Amino acid sequence: MGKTILVVDDDAMNLRMAEVMLKKKGYEVKKAASGQAALTLLQEETVDMILLDVEMPGMSGIDTLDAIRAKSECAELPIAFLSASEDMEQAVANGEYAVQGFIKKPFLPQKLYESVDAFFVS
Repeated sequence: MGKTILVVDDDAMNLRMAEVMLKKKGYEVKKAASGQAALTLLQEETVDMILLDVEMPGMSGIDTLDAIRAKSECAELPIAFLSASEDMEQAVANGEYAVQGFIKKPFLPQKLYESVDAFFVS
């Protein structure tokens, strides 16, 4: 079985696009439309990586990241932020957040594959 990726985004189209693209590459995909939904899913299921939208209503991606990192079983889980913000891209590059990657939205299939595959290549 392939690796399981949780995609967290409040935009249904982004969730669907990521799901289609990642499944095409053999990944199993779980989806959550909010930070709270992601936390609930993580209580019930195990994933290998999270793609986390930064800008979400209610619980932001940054708040969600903090809550995920507070869970000991998820503390080392690879997480990449999804955002259209160049400021956020720079903040991630500068190590300001406990994430391992950044994927610029709207994401192109090749960039998404390269970013995700990089986490699983030994």
